[in-house]
Amino acid sequence: MTTSLLSEEELLLRNTVREFSDQVLAPRAAKHDELEEFPHDNFIDIADLGLLGLMVDEEYGGAGGTTKQVAIVSEEIARGCAATSLIYIVHLTLCTHFISHFGNESQKNKYVPDLVSGKKIGAFALTEPGAGSDAAAIQTTAVPANGHLVLNGTKTYISNSPDAGVIVTLATHDRKLGYKGIDAIIVDGDSDGKTVNKLQGKMGIRASTVGEVVFNNCHVPSTNLINEDNLGFRQTMEVLNASRISIAAQSVGIAQASLEAAVDYAKNRSAFGGPLSDKQAIQNMIADIATDTEAARQLVMHSASLKDAGLSYHTEASMAKLFASTTAMKAAHTALQIHGGAGYFSPTPVERYFRDARVTEIYEGTSEIQRMVIARNLLKD
Repeated sequence: MTTSLLSEEELLLRNTVREFSDQVLAPRAAKHDELEEFPHDNFIDIADLGLLGLMVDEEYGGAGGTTKQVAIVSEEIARGCAATSLIYIVHLTLCTHFISHFGNESQKNKYVPDLVSGKKIGAFALTEPGAGSDAAAIQTTAVPANGHLVLNGTKTYISNSPDAGVIVTLATHDRKLGYKGIDAIIVDGDSDGKTVNKLQGKMGIRASTVGEVVFNNCHVPSTNLINEDNLGFRQTMEVLNASRISIAAQSVGIAQASLEAAVDYAKNRSAFGGPLSDKQAIQNMIADIATDTEAARQLVMHSASLKDAGLSYHTEASMAKLFASTTAMKAAHTALQIHGGAGYFSPTPVERYFRDARVTEIYEGTSEIQRMVIARNLLKD
């Protein structure tokens, strides 16, 4: 990242997280990926750095901060371990921020301090077997009964859920109302009637655990309903729009790691009487991914700056997510190509980068959804 565009505080944050990522996260990444295990050591270390409190008020244990700072942290964590960056983003931007931005005082006091300290892991349950990008089509129900909400339904591909102590869950109190009937509800990890089935076999981001969350007459106190004014869908869209900036930043981190691996290998690998870096074809490949990575980073910083300024940012967030995820995939593909056969085998990092990059074009809204959002926003009256 061009340091002249960062304030002194942002530069200190970036350098601190970069050092942590290089010295702590990167050396652990291959092991966690191989075992498909939640990296509790990484999560605790991130909590100890105070990074789980960004954009959270100090009265709830937070550190304040900006969207831009969250993007900087998300990128730098992803340089070392993309799976850990996803855990961080889901925990902070989808769960903690949902409660801290939209919850009432009682909910904030009860849940946010434990999320900020890392005592509890957060998750966000939206996707269902029949409702992914079409969030308004969710079928999970939350019916009021004797001071409780009774949840029934199934959520799938829910990141962090096998290890989560707090799950912000989207459910409908009346399917006939469509998106207007959707509520956001805080579900404790130990709630009766909730079962989490861990899903195995992911292509990439393997250390980020994912589960199927099944609600079978799961009773949740009515006080866990976030806002009673049928605003669940609107709040969810706002949280997802903001989170897309973080996922775009994650994509930049993967692209940057791929670029650095490609440059290092090209300098040190000899072929045809000299280093690969002397070959014009290799130079062109590196130049292209370096340019795309920097362009993606600037889209991320621009959308984050718009949000921090209180300006409209939704189109720019989708642009950043679309371009950055495409760039991550291109950069990982190019880095693997430069490595040749060596790049196809683990534990060469570029093999993992390639697998990790692919999902960035899918979650938090597929590339097709981002194009639809961008076009609709540009074409509307």
